[in-house]
Amino acid sequence: MKSPRNKTIDAPLEACESYLKDCLYPQTALSARGAENQTICGDFFEVAPLLPEKAFRLVIADPPYNLTKDYAGEVFRKTDADAYADFTRRWLREVRRLMAPDGSLYVCADWRSGVILAPILAEEFRVRSRITWAREKGRGAAKNWKSCAEDVWFCTLSDDYYFDLEAVKLRRDVKAPYRENGRPKDWTEDEDGKTRLTCPSDFWDDLTVPFWSMPENTAHPTQKPEKLFAKLILASSAPGDLVLDPFAGSGTTAAVARKLGRRFCTVEKSPLYCAWTRIRLENAEKDKRIQGYENGVFLKKT
Repeated sequence: MKSPRNKTIDAPLEACESYLKDCLYPQTALSARGAENQTICGDFFEVAPLLPEKAFRLVIADPPYNLTKDYAGEVFRKTDADAYADFTRRWLREVRRLMAPDGSLYVCADWRSGVILAPILAEEFRVRSRITWAREKGRGAAKNWKSCAEDVWFCTLSDDYYFDLEAVKLRRDVKAPYRENGRPKDWTEDEDGKTRLTCPSDFWDDLTVPFWSMPENTAHPTQKPEKLFAKLILASSAPGDLVLDPFAGSGTTAAVARKLGRRFCTVEKSPLYCAWTRIRLENAEKDKRIQGYENGVFLKKT
């Protein structure tokens, strides 16, 4: 029995039949309208040829890292660098074909996978930034530094791309408030103290990895925080834009896109994770809150 405070979504597959009926199992080509707000159950390499070309302004990809990991009975096995590079090139070329001309791509990676990923991204895209985020969890090592960070690589197809800076500015404390003619200059004072909105950097230390008492938490082994993907979606898509996630896991992209008024199309091999995605989408209709994001502002770590 779970504690009443344990919000983890971990329903077994046999309890998810009604949610699986809401998923899509495409056999023929989809239009942009046909792909919108769909949870597609299938292998991305098989599904990609059926998706509409140049339809997605934003792609968020969290592919399996080059680690042996069990995803609901589907084991991705660590391989050599050449094999992982081949896997990466294959899915990136499909993604490139599906992106809108002014589209953006974000790819999640750990440092080992990133070493392989970075030069391949540079072959196909214009690499804009490597965002590093502190994930606070990690195992200690007797003869190495504890790994407590992951990366998100930001790429575009061209120099003409959408980016909404105002949507992702951060509220920071003002350490040395400057006044002009007796009035605050570029800062405000309210019940939160003296603060200003600042441009976000490429290092994010304000995130919380989902855990058991958070409604967004699932039993997926590598789930990303909703707040992390909210930043990507707000920065690189406008309301109503179509967002693609080719390795959707338990549906963080879909849930956040729905909460933020974007359309989405997610692809995931595991029927169990697809069902959990539908549960999260149902929850997102009832509660559009994102932990650490309030009234259009990203808060300090919560």
